[in-house]
Amino acid sequence: MNEGNRQAGAGWLDYLKSLSLYPLPQHAISRLTYRLTRIEAPGFKNRFIRWFANTYGVDWSEAQYPRPEDYRHFNAFFTRALREGARPIQGDDATVVSPADGHISQIGAIDRDAVFQAKGHSFSVTSLLGGDAARAAQFHNGSFVTVYLSPRDYHRLHMPLSGRLLETVYVPGRLYSVAPHTTRTIDGLFARNERLAAIFDTAAGPMAMVLVGAINVAAIETVWSGLVTPPPRKQTEVSDMRSAAVELQRGAEMGRFNMGSTVILLFAENRVNWEQELGAEQPLQMGQALGHAVQQ
Repeated sequence: MNEGNRQAGAGWLDYLKSLSLYPLPQHAISRLTYRLTRIEAPGFKNRFIRWFANTYGVDWSEAQYPRPEDYRHFNAFFTRALREGARPIQGDDATVVSPADGHISQIGAIDRDAVFQAKGHSFSVTSLLGGDAARAAQFHNGSFVTVYLSPRDYHRLHMPLSGRLLETVYVPGRLYSVAPHTTRTIDGLFARNERLAAIFDTAAGPMAMVLVGAINVAAIETVWSGLVTPPPRKQTEVSDMRSAAVELQRGAEMGRFNMGSTVILLFAENRVNWEQELGAEQPLQMGQALGHAVQQ
């Protein structure tokens, strides 16, 4: 890993930008975003899509449908499909691939129950997965990678390895921004925001995919249950999914962020070896090799 990037700290401007997030009605703002991004009036949604694509440098050549007029509303554009072959899945069945386009926020080893967030900040696997010590214990001293999706990125999420869904855990929380300046300033950020954890059985043992919400991330979806949020709930909700027989192949779509956010992968101890050249801030594409599963 690139230790120089791993140790980058926060500056005063990061703290200044983060302070404004605390008093905001984060869920109310996100509900408004949900409505705005689903307006179907052609004049509004076409101008909105063009403005967004120009502002963030969206690569239309990768999209299955390359015109604003091809989309029912802005959210359909934001969660757009890519043309066939735009994201080849690298390696063999034991290759762990990136679940999303984005940048690596952090990658490395879990220190007992602690996951490194940024210099001076961390969060626990236990809190991230809803507070259940037994659920978290299977990932103690394991491996993790945190992938941040920026607004310009492809926002469908795909399987890093083939797996069978065992359990989902919805955890209520805030909706702080998950941009780099907040990861450097808000302690335990990813374990404070609303999130959905999906636990799979894979060739590398248990794998958790944690979809972290953020302000303006107006919805999280999965392919097996559809819309998960909104609405936000006040209690953690655990669903045993073994009887649902959900099995997804490596590279298959598993969910979507309706507006961008962060996905965290967790693996058990000694079950994944990350590629040595990977480090914080490195750009990724969905399907890119991240490491290799260790089968036992």
